[in-house]
Amino acid sequence: MDAGAEPWEESSQQPPVLSVSQLTALIQGTLEMAIPAVWVSGEVSNLSQPRSGHIYLTLKDDEAQIRAVLWRNTAAKLPFQLEDGQEVLCHGQLDVYPPRGSYQLVIREIEPRGVGALQLKLRQLQQKLMAEGLFETERKRAIPRFPKRIAFVTSPTGAAVRDFLEVMGRRWKNVEVLIIPARVQGDGAAEEIAAGIEQANRLAARPDVLVVGRGGGSMEDLWCFNEEVVVRAIANSQIPTISAVGHEIDVTLSDFAADVRALTPSEAAELAVPSMIEIEERLTGLQQRLSTGLRSTYDRAAAKVELLARNRAFTHPFELIHDHQRTLDELDAAATRAMQRRLQSAHEMLARRAAQLEAMSPLAVLSRGYSVTLNDQQEVVRAADQVQPGDEIETILPDGRIKSRVIS
Repeated sequence: MDAGAEPWEESSQQPPVLSVSQLTALIQGTLEMAIPAVWVSGEVSNLSQPRSGHIYLTLKDDEAQIRAVLWRNTAAKLPFQLEDGQEVLCHGQLDVYPPRGSYQLVIREIEPRGVGALQLKLRQLQQKLMAEGLFETERKRAIPRFPKRIAFVTSPTGAAVRDFLEVMGRRWKNVEVLIIPARVQGDGAAEEIAAGIEQANRLAARPDVLVVGRGGGSMEDLWCFNEEVVVRAIANSQIPTISAVGHEIDVTLSDFAADVRALTPSEAAELAVPSMIEIEERLTGLQQRLSTGLRSTYDRAAAKVELLARNRAFTHPFELIHDHQRTLDELDAAATRAMQRRLQSAHEMLARRAAQLEAMSPLAVLSRGYSVTLNDQQEVVRAADQVQPGDEIETILPDGRIKSRVIS
């Protein structure tokens, strides 16, 4: 037998015959042994997420493509949302799918290329909540100027609560601080923070201000404040809320949802309560302004009283009465003169009217030698035919009357 010949090439032995299943299993075993694990980069396409919880997709580049799958337990831990057209980096094993005779990549880890998974998840959730209006400025409420009760959802053993209480005690004494304990890092922290926010809103004596936060840390440490359940709890809070997460450079979605963002827990205390020193200084300033204003008002009133006191009405009150009496006398004299002038004028007018009447009187005519004769009807006789023989007539003279009888 030729040393280089295959076994089934011998004329005395039939070549082995494999079933499709056996061949597929052989290929599967060969792939698993030859390529136990691999990193693959490519573009996501044909993304499918059925109700089973598995995620099916195709990884492709300009020249080839390969089917891939994320089983449900892996997909549930995915820190961001996969999208068609996304560039990703995957780690997994090659697997043969016997029913179709095809191979696929079973993805155990996946992350976006060019941006971390957490950053991508953060950006996607931010866009989602922003579209719902949870970060709108119109939703923001003012923090009460003088709160009497403040609730702080945080870890009771962290440095954040110590810093907060220290600054609070230094700035303002007349306030009650309620610490609502919650884990602020790790699995389950987001749910505890959200529950703490809801608990503060359910209190019978509802706090005037609600603070949610913790000290600084890595993005992973602060991630619970980016969780959707926490952001929605802050947005739905009926209490004006201050977000105090991390240090100045740390920004979380809770900061966008809260009414006020504090750079640190210490600054949250400064924003929550006024400064006693500043209030005292302001009160002192107001007291000085009030005192100065009252003194100025008093000085103006005193000057006015002094001016009035020098008035003639107060210095010589009887002279003012005499002046009024003199004025009344002058008015009385003027009225008397006016009445006399009016009376004289009336007398003169009456004399003129009497002279006119006298000139027009019949008696004046009679005094010049004339007489007036009246018939028995007391009518003036102007013609002879107005009387008949036997009629009585009366003649009026200036100094008397004569009665006669008409003869002819």
